[in-house]
Amino acid sequence: MNPDPCQWLDAVRRLAVEAGARILEVYDSDFAVQHKADQSPLTEADMAAHRHILAGLQQLTPDIPVLSEESASVPYAERRQWRRYWLVDPLDGTREFVKRNGEFTVNIALIEDGRPVLGVVQVPVLDIQYYACAGGGAWRQDDAGTPQRLQVRPLDGGPIRVAGSRSHRGDSLQRFLARIGEHELISMGSSLKLCLVAEGRADVYPRLGPTSEWDTAAAQCVVEQAGGQVTDLDLQPLRYNTKDSLLNPHFLVFGDARRDWRRDLA
Repeated sequence: MNPDPCQWLDAVRRLAVEAGARILEVYDSDFAVQHKADQSPLTEADMAAHRHILAGLQQLTPDIPVLSEESASVPYAERRQWRRYWLVDPLDGTREFVKRNGEFTVNIALIEDGRPVLGVVQVPVLDIQYYACAGGGAWRQDDAGTPQRLQVRPLDGGPIRVAGSRSHRGDSLQRFLARIGEHELISMGSSLKLCLVAEGRADVYPRLGPTSEWDTAAAQCVVEQAGGQVTDLDLQPLRYNTKDSLLNPHFLVFGDARRDWRRDLA
């Protein structure tokens, strides 16, 4: 029997806060920006958070492997054997970090049999944390210190609130918006778009462009525990570590399953 993932939630929450503090040390400095092979930006903040989270998880659960964006070169032949592993994005939204708009997060998830069963999303600049574990509900805690339970919003007949990427917006999103009818678009960076759906500030987040598995796993757990869904375009739950590539398919995040969201993609 798998151990209850909720037993690790408090420790992972602290780890995410500590990683966020290391990110802010760089954020408040005159940092340099490098670029990876795919031209995505990389800063010392990414690496400082990665090192801290990796060390913390290895101490917390030495028998559970860790897959991080900054150490993702694990062959599929090896990681396909993992029934349980940590999936980490030490700094999700590096483009937003470089722009200094505050819309970046620390994402830590525990994956079991292809599904996220624990998720922590830390927003360093705002000192806000979203967190969830299987069977434990989804929560948001800000610097006021009182956790608030999250619940997705039922559609009420008004304009549909659509979360959209601040840095990645293309023709596919524009076509979706044209089909969906009356709507309000909320632009946001990083995994915060999924969290908007989880807390009922948005109804749907269509991601019709490339993302990686570490971008979504932690926030997917939050959305699902808040009563929402994160699915591929066939409305099947997004799953992890099922193939050699670590890229996600295009996906939808939504709160109210009574609407035929597939119709909006036709």
